[in-house]
Amino acid sequence: MLGQAATGTGKTAAFALPLLQRLLGGDPKPRKRRSARALVLVPTRELAMQVAEAVHRYGKALGVRAVPIYGGQPIDRQIRALDAGVDVVLATPGRALDHLRRRSLSFEDIEIVVVDEADEMLDMGFAEDLDAILGETPATRQTALFSATMPPRIVQITNRHLKDPVHLRIAKEQGKRGELPKVRQNAYVVARPYKMATLVRVLDVEQPSLAIVFCRTRLDVENLHDALAARGFTVDMLHGGMSQEQRDRAMKRFRNETVELLVATDVAARGLDVKGISHVVNYDVPPEPEDYIHRIGRTGRAGREGVAITLIEPREHRLLHNIERATGQRIDVASIPTVADLRARKLELTTNAIREALAQGELEQFRVVVDALSSEHDIVQVALAAVKLAHVAQGGDPKDEAEIPRPAPPAANKIGRFDKPPSRFDRPGGGGYGRTNDRRNNDGPPPPRRDDRGPPRNFDGPRNDGPPRNFDGPRNDGPRNDGPRNDGPPRTNDRPQPSRQPKFGKAPRTPMGPTAQMYVGAGAREGVRAKDLVGAIANEAGIEGRVIGAIQITDGFSLVELPADRIDEVIGKLGRVIIRGKKVEIRRS
Repeated sequence: MLGQAATGTGKTAAFALPLLQRLLGGDPKPRKRRSARALVLVPTRELAMQVAEAVHRYGKALGVRAVPIYGGQPIDRQIRALDAGVDVVLATPGRALDHLRRRSLSFEDIEIVVVDEADEMLDMGFAEDLDAILGETPATRQTALFSATMPPRIVQITNRHLKDPVHLRIAKEQGKRGELPKVRQNAYVVARPYKMATLVRVLDVEQPSLAIVFCRTRLDVENLHDALAARGFTVDMLHGGMSQEQRDRAMKRFRNETVELLVATDVAARGLDVKGISHVVNYDVPPEPEDYIHRIGRTGRAGREGVAITLIEPREHRLLHNIERATGQRIDVASIPTVADLRARKLELTTNAIREALAQGELEQFRVVVDALSSEHDIVQVALAAVKLAHVAQGGDPKDEAEIPRPAPPAANKIGRFDKPPSRFDRPGGGGYGRTNDRRNNDGPPPPRRDDRGPPRNFDGPRNDGPPRNFDGPRNDGPRNDGPRNDGPPRTNDRPQPSRQPKFGKAPRTPMGPTAQMYVGAGAREGVRAKDLVGAIANEAGIEGRVIGAIQITDGFSLVELPADRIDEVIGKLGRVIIRGKKVEIRRS
């Protein structure tokens, strides 16, 4: 079976309930089998634990034995759990292969294999592991593959490992006409230097009860976590570079609402189900629309309302347009809240706090204070003083807040909802070759009139600023050498052209057309340079250097932009290529 459905639609129950019914439905007593009969493959540790918890909860009355195995946990403990007997194994591909090689896990009795979040698994580079695992399972197994999207690579795996599958596609739920969406989607256009201030301002105005803030990289997560903590937020972080113990501890605090914010990479976007998440914030716009869908799927679950906020830089308008086109939903571009908006919001919070105190009652013990003060002051002044104290307790007025500048509105174009910034040809007073001929757009003084420029040049005779040049002979400023130049070899058309090898971090111009990024598991720390990457791709994959796009080199890895229709071909030819004497991982970013 091939199942396609968006996140949050109940895929876990969809495969876990019939799986348990088939394996254990006829026998409610605990089984003594040592080898697993069902294998569920998931991309992340968090999802393995979450699915294991659901399977255990569903099959508790049946005495099901479900064991999650994933990296970051001591393998000896997992071996002991498997030796004690297991019905269902929930595993990440890498750790499943480890147990298979150690022969601590046998696939001989596997009857059902479930591949959950298959598209995410391929994006994380598990394609070869997935092929190896499915190749070791019995040919008589039943296979169910679930994926939110169906890219060509999923179709290839389906053709290799699924036999005449039934394709079930759950269409996106459409709201009724006039009905507001359950997830309110807003975007704020802000220049990069002001993103942090904008995030804090939006959080102060929105007042989320529980929120996830998504970043692209681990370094961004750590920096943003520290910055938010310094501003008084209770915040934790989650990314792939943390140990399993650290990740478990962070998720426990977030689920218990000990912290109000979780700053995370996309490792938390897939399959993470935490009740009560009111807001999802995209601090960085996800490069793929599918990532955006999975991120905002963390809020508005089970019929609840949620809010998705995206901070977008002016140059990223195409990404937002792609997301709107993929989701079929409009994302409202809102104005950044002003200081006045923030003050009004804080007064509203104070008003709500006073209303709650009035509703709760039990105010008689404070009457003696009111009576004593009312004999000395006007009762309205007493009430105002009490409100002031309550307002200060709620955070008070933002006295030191500064207004966040808004990006200048761009000019119109035909690309999308956002506008293309004016070119140098359109700027007033641009100067040089970009200067316009329209004086209305020129901030400088008008050009001088003809009669202000001095006497006209005599084009019928010699120039009036020097002796005439003799065009019938040698120049009058010295003899001309008709032989080779005395300062070097003669110039010819065969002279070698200057090298166009890109400098560090740059690459040749990318041709028009859709592109994709390739991840290379080596960076500046290993001494990787742009020309190393260009040479490896051109020589090993046989691809022309001119179609290689932008190259980003960080400390630990590199990203190479390639034509989308050729990136899989390049990755397949490179395999684990050697760059600067080191075997590195190559996969789609």
